[in-house]
Amino acid sequence: MMVSVADVSMMERELDEFITYLQEVKKTSRNTELSYKRDIAKLERFLNAQGIHELSRVSMTTLQSYVLYMEKSGSAAATVSRNIASIKAFFHFLFRKGYITEDISEDLKAPHIEKKLPEILTTEEVNRLLEQPRGGAPKDLRDRAMLELLYATGIRVSELIGLKVSDVNLQVGYIVCRDARKERVVPFGAPAKRALADYIKNARDMMLADQNSDVLFTNCSGQAMSRQGFWKLVKYYARKAGITADITPHTLRHSFAAHLVENGADLRSVQEMLGHSDISTTQIYANMSQNKLREVYAKNFPRG
Repeated sequence: MMVSVADVSMMERELDEFITYLQEVKKTSRNTELSYKRDIAKLERFLNAQGIHELSRVSMTTLQSYVLYMEKSGSAAATVSRNIASIKAFFHFLFRKGYITEDISEDLKAPHIEKKLPEILTTEEVNRLLEQPRGGAPKDLRDRAMLELLYATGIRVSELIGLKVSDVNLQVGYIVCRDARKERVVPFGAPAKRALADYIKNARDMMLADQNSDVLFTNCSGQAMSRQGFWKLVKYYARKAGITADITPHTLRHSFAAHLVENGADLRSVQEMLGHSDISTTQIYANMSQNKLREVYAKNFPRG
């Protein structure tokens, strides 16, 4: 089954148009767009290495060969699956735009990926971590506020570092998180409220390079905190807390959700707070809770 389309040299132009479509229509994030672009570029290099320089020569068999090549090269199932998703999205776009007469990627199958349970901290480990920024210096107040807020809300690290002062309602106790498609309101409790209020009142102005900036959290140079910068902070405080697990900022998001479900929160509420578009993504925390219940039952029930 062959595709009638222009030379493979035109893929760059079509890829640029595809990325523009993602930006303007699908409202995808910059990271998503870069991922698509990188995946399609890898496919193009494979085609060139195979002597395929015209998309008219690309067939379903060609794409299947590429998937097999990725698997034999040692690519993880998740990586192969992501590449397939990128290829399918790109070819579907070309078909819809009329650049190809047939979507040959339609029947590409992603490998089965066994979902691993996410790494979570115990409540005792979380408490030890949150207690680490103990000083009264502006950096300590900032770090304490960031850690408390991350665990109290379960937001993504990108959402945390992207917060503006105007996104925070200290009086009621909630933040507003926005992405390209929607916004959601996430509540937080008293410990995070105290830490945030302390930081905003006694540290933020001292750390800002631009007093007119609305950025909530800054680095030590007064600019917006980066993902890498906060990742290093979490690693640093985890070591200080004696936590041996290799945790990341996302570990606190997982821990937030798992602890909520474990203590009786309903999945729909947790889904809304996490910003999951599909509740099946949130379901994993319920499965974790059920596994824990089974372990407790087997260990403690006399006739288990």
